[in-house]
Amino acid sequence: MNRESFAAGERLVSPAYVRQGCEARRSHEHLIRLLLEKGKCPEDGWDESTLELFLHELAIMDSNNFLGNCGVGEREGRVASALVARRHYRFIHGIGRSGDISAVQPKAAGSSLLNKITNSLVLDIIKLAGVRTVTNCFVVPMATGMSLTLCFLTLRHKRPKAKYIIWPRIDQKSCFKSMITAGFEPVVIENVLEGDELRTDLRAVETKVHELGPDYVLCVHSTTSCFAPRVPDRLEELAVICANYDIPHIVNNAYGVQSSKCMHLIQQGARVGRIDAFVQSLDKNFMVPVGGAIIAGFNDYFIQEISKMYPGRASASPSLDVLITLLSLGSNGYKKLLKERKEMFSYLSNQLKKLSEAYNERVLHTPHNPISLAMTLKTLDKHCDKAVTRLGSMLFTRQVSGARVVPLGSVQTVSDYTFRGFMSHTNNYPCAYLNAASAIGMKTQDVDLFINRLDKCLKTVRKEQNKESDVSGVDNYDKTEDAVI
Repeated sequence: MNRESFAAGERLVSPAYVRQGCEARRSHEHLIRLLLEKGKCPEDGWDESTLELFLHELAIMDSNNFLGNCGVGEREGRVASALVARRHYRFIHGIGRSGDISAVQPKAAGSSLLNKITNSLVLDIIKLAGVRTVTNCFVVPMATGMSLTLCFLTLRHKRPKAKYIIWPRIDQKSCFKSMITAGFEPVVIENVLEGDELRTDLRAVETKVHELGPDYVLCVHSTTSCFAPRVPDRLEELAVICANYDIPHIVNNAYGVQSSKCMHLIQQGARVGRIDAFVQSLDKNFMVPVGGAIIAGFNDYFIQEISKMYPGRASASPSLDVLITLLSLGSNGYKKLLKERKEMFSYLSNQLKKLSEAYNERVLHTPHNPISLAMTLKTLDKHCDKAVTRLGSMLFTRQVSGARVVPLGSVQTVSDYTFRGFMSHTNNYPCAYLNAASAIGMKTQDVDLFINRLDKCLKTVRKEQNKESDVSGVDNYDKTEDAVI
């Protein structure tokens, strides 16, 4: 309602009451105006009524919601199901145009505005999380792996001779397949064991650059967030190598936004060397449905080039989800979640240490990994691999999700490349182990429930082992008696 509508309402209801309602609406509109003017995440989260008003105001700017619209094209925002329309707040046209995912659509001003605001808010949050010199970013409706592929395809036009991507090993299929899908050959750099940690072999990286020739290397593809005992790559040193040899550097920062340490590594890498783009998941960092990622960087022109590489229009759903989430939380709400995650990491670490000691195990010492922890399973592994994998299946059937049990000697082939010791990020890690992570949104009760169920599963596996040992001992005794007779 505008001023004229409120004035007309005063003829029907007491002007004092109408003016009060008008002032209430202005308080909502004031928040919306500040958002549009500043393009930053509000400090305090919005209530649902403000959010729904804002989304409704944007949606009616799209042509499919015009009262007198007459669409005669092949794509006019028609939706057969009213439920589907409501699910998307009637944003039907998506974002971008055929030549650029960040371009404005003439027939969808509201969706275009939503896209621009979302990118602006996400940029603000990335700065708040620790990468203060980032210059540009955009939300892309693909998960991390395909978003990395988009970055590699953009670099292809800049480096026509390049055939290889240098990749410090991390046993995660999507980041490996992102390079294969883009048409490049991954050059796997094995990690080095330092104490319990698996760290970047910088000498091997530089040796491989010399061996292949800088012009034939598309980029270095490094990683921040990962499962222990692997730790984030030595980003600063890799960034310096890339700067020295004029090789692009793409960082897989999948769930690193929630970690101040991961974000600091990116900031420092860009300060001392070269980082062209870093990619992060929406669902892992902002607790929204799977299907979106953020591509960010320090060179505005290069990030625009990546957005122009995306073919066709795109779904607005990931942008809408993260916009609603950030406006609901506000920057203070998101900072609170980051703080709580750090506290949960310490709590999980302490509880896991207590439990591990009760079973003659230990938590691996991985101080450079700020998210993931690993507990040895040596007492299970010395009997057989079955006991280790049995523990994993028991946890899963008891509704413990996210915990990873890593046995020794697992072999996995991914796109014709064979990884030995798969999931452990190295060919021969010294022991089997179990992973658990403290991710954003985790609560104390999650940790307590996990520790309780893990304790029960370990007890059960131990009992099964003891029974097998007893049976094995009897069999051996019988065989000895038979031999004596």
